[in-house]
Amino acid sequence: MTDLSGRVALVTGASRGIGAATARRLAAAGAAVALTARSGEAIQQIAGEINAGAGRAAAFACDVGDFAAVQATVAACTSELGPIDILINNAGMLEPIGAPHEINPEAFMANLRVNVGGALAFAQGVLPGMLERRAGTLVNISSGAAHSPLEGWAAYCTAKAALHMLTRSLAHAYAGHGLRIYGFGPGVVDTRMQEVIRGSGIGPVAKLKRSDLAPVEHPAQVIAFLCSEAAADLAGQELSIRDPDLMRRAGLEAA
Repeated sequence: MTDLSGRVALVTGASRGIGAATARRLAAAGAAVALTARSGEAIQQIAGEINAGAGRAAAFACDVGDFAAVQATVAACTSELGPIDILINNAGMLEPIGAPHEINPEAFMANLRVNVGGALAFAQGVLPGMLERRAGTLVNISSGAAHSPLEGWAAYCTAKAALHMLTRSLAHAYAGHGLRIYGFGPGVVDTRMQEVIRGSGIGPVAKLKRSDLAPVEHPAQVIAFLCSEAAADLAGQELSIRDPDLMRRAGLEAA
């Protein structure tokens, strides 16, 4: 198993789905984990489970779209658990769903604020310390939607495309400073977002059955691998769970 003993990790959107599974996986690998999400009750419960199992975790309610709150959250995480070595930018939103000429521009911009602005705000919170220590790992959760337009998903596709370029920009800026920065596309996973997609009835992804979706533990295992020294040669890349070599290295069959 991946060994992350002595590291401190911060996972956004950790109240459920991939974020919750990733927090648990990183804790199982030995990292102290800060969980953030808008739902304080949910992350408190998960942190409690981790602590009861001999791991170390703390929960911090935070709306990633509130940039001042993000900075305060990073400070609180650092104060309680120590300097942050790993940042997983997982928090995101799909809505608004609909034809581009029908969606509300304010809702469109709210999507960008969460999916892109929130990721940047958390990165800005942890990067100074990482640069000072010349060590750190940042994983931005990407999507195939960053590269291909999908019916009804103009906001989400635009935001994920912007996040992809933000990831590349961060990797370009800090690759020579001891930091490892990755984009990772987890594929089609059994999460609440997929419930929203099925409920919309829009596009081919909405037609997928729940039985066709991968469990959240699969991307969580790959993310933990990316946080290890064993993945150092992949830094700066956008990776996909559909890459069989990546799956093999992470200890999974190709998804």
